[in-house]
Amino acid sequence: MSGESDIGLHELPRRISARVVRLMPAVDTEDGEVLLRLLEIGFLPGELVRVMARGFPGGDPVAVRVGQTTFALRSHEAALIRVSPLAMEASKA
Repeated sequence: MSGESDIGLHELPRRISARVVRLMPAVDTEDGEVLLRLLEIGFLPGELVRVMARGFPGGDPVAVRVGQTTFALRSHEAALIRVSPLAMEASKA
């Protein structure tokens, strides 16, 4: 369940639920640290997520809910998280 159907969390429209599919591989040490932090706070494959709000102007940061907690992520951090919107999952069934 990865590849063509998943999108970056930063691309997910507001208020649309999605399931975490995977995290992008780290390209450098900084990305590796961000990925570890994302895993530690709950962005695990299979978890439900939802973009609650976006900063103005430009949409940065992104307020994202995972479980019962909302986190503010920078767009480049959210782009490391690949998700499958639930509407897309339902249309494939």
